[in-house]
This record gives sequence, C-alpha cells and structure tokens, in this order.
Amino acid sequence: MQSSSDPRRSDSGLPFMKMHGLGNDFVVIDARDTGARVTAPLVAALADRHRGVGFDQMAVVECGGNADLHLTFYNADGSLSAACGNATRCIARYEMDRTGKTQLTITTDRGVLQAVDAGNGLTSVNMGHPMTEWDEIPLAEEMDTLALPLPGSPTATSMGNPHCTFFVDDVMAVDLAAIGPTIEHHPLFPQRTNVQFAQVIGEDRIRMRVWERGTGITLASGSSSCATAVAAYRRGLTRSKVEIVLDGGSLMVEWRDDGVWMTGATMHAFDGVLTQQFLDNL
Repeated sequence: MQSSSDPRRSDSGLPFMKMHGLGNDFVVIDARDTGARVTAPLVAALADRHRGVGFDQMAVVECGGNADLHLTFYNADGSLSAACGNATRCIARYEMDRTGKTQLTITTDRGVLQAVDAGNGLTSVNMGHPMTEWDEIPLAEEMDTLALPLPGSPTATSMGNPHCTFFVDDVMAVDLAAIGPTIEHHPLFPQRTNVQFAQVIGEDRIRMRVWERGTGITLASGSSSCATAVAAYRRGLTRSKVEIVLDGGSLMVEWRDDGVWMTGATMHAFDGVLTQQFLDNL
C-alpha cells in the first residue's frame, strides 16, 4: 500500500481509507472525485484479510445532492446493508474534520441521517426511528416482535437492517460462533438478521456481543447497539439512555423523540491505494 496526502486522489490504482469504531473496522472508498465503481468481486477481494485489506463492512462515499454525503454500505460477503452506524460515525468525523463543519446531513438506503460533533473527539449520529412491526423488520410471518417464538424469546428490531436480540445472564457464556450463524439464517428472517446477546448490568448499562449478518463476530456494531437499546427499553429493562459495552469499547445510545442517537469514538487508521495489479486480478 502507498500513502496518499489526499485519499480521494491517485494517478493510478484505487485510493481507500481504513477506519474503525471500537474495532468495528471499515474500508471506505470516496468516489466523489474518482468516480470509482464498486462491484461484488471488488468487495469480496477487499474483505479478504489475507489477500486484500480486510474489514467488517465497506462504505462508499458519493455526493449527496441536497445532503452533504450519500453512503452505501456492503457486508464482508458482498451483500448490501442499508445501515452501518459505526461507519457512518467514522465517515462523518472524517468529513467534519475535512470541511470544518460541526453537523452533517447524510443520505443512506436507511434514509436521511443527522451527524453532529459531540465534543471531545466524539461523534453522534441519529440513526432514525426504530421499526418494530413484523413486516418492517421483516419477519416471515406476523407475530409479536417483543418476544419471538425462538428459544430465549428474543426481540426483533429494524434500524434499517434486521436485528434479533437475546437477553441472557452472561454474554461470555454464549457460544456466539455456533449460535450466531444459526439465528442469522433462521427461516423466520427472510433477509437474514444481525444477532445480539445482551446482559443487562443496570438500568443504564448493557454488556453486549454481536454476530453481524454477512460478516460474523465483530468487536462492535453501531446499529446492533441501537437495536439492543431499543429492545431493552421496550421490555422495561433499562432507561431510554444506556451505555452499550461491547468487546471493543463503549457506545452511548439514547432513544429520543426524533430517533435513536449513538455517540462514541472513531479512528481513521490509515490511507492506502489498491494497486492496478490487485484490480486487474479481480
């Protein structure tokens, strides 16, 4: 990889940025100047941590029309995702630092999101209103989304992508690698689902681990944190504002009248350029 003073510009190859939110890592391609076209083979090749770069999700930045940005998200298996909270925060931080703005309007397949500088290097994003009806998530058939007919009676939520949250006594006792893919691909979820295991520590604190749809175990997940906070509040387990403690660190999530706000740290780790040799071998 080569360094670049402006990761959006390169005479050859494809520039990219590597970012993470609490270890939930992303490759970000800024296509506003380069006009880069992202394909499924490119996503899959980049996701390979041995032969590519490696990431939990990938994001493409494009011009947003009346908004500051438009973001498109991909899972590591190449599938599209309408929402990725930590990547949204990371890219918002990058754009605010680049432009000097303290708030942004961002369009995604999830809808229009607001991002603000929360001070002390933290970034907040309004992930929008949660969806809790069975056909919004979506589920395969009509049912109570607060307690699904699965062992453990998990709660289903959509934050633009589907989530299934189990409340357990000890998240570290859960075999996430075994249970996660089973729930992700359960027939109840026609679009598959993200899976969370949450341990309520107090009315304002939750310990959570996550299996992400199309990716696997990740150190953190923004949309999963939002879904877990919503599910806990709906079940009367916590307040509307909670700290979500993940394997990679903590996020603050608050369900307000205008949507679910998520606040936390971000990291722009490095910039690089995919060589033409790499691109020619896709």
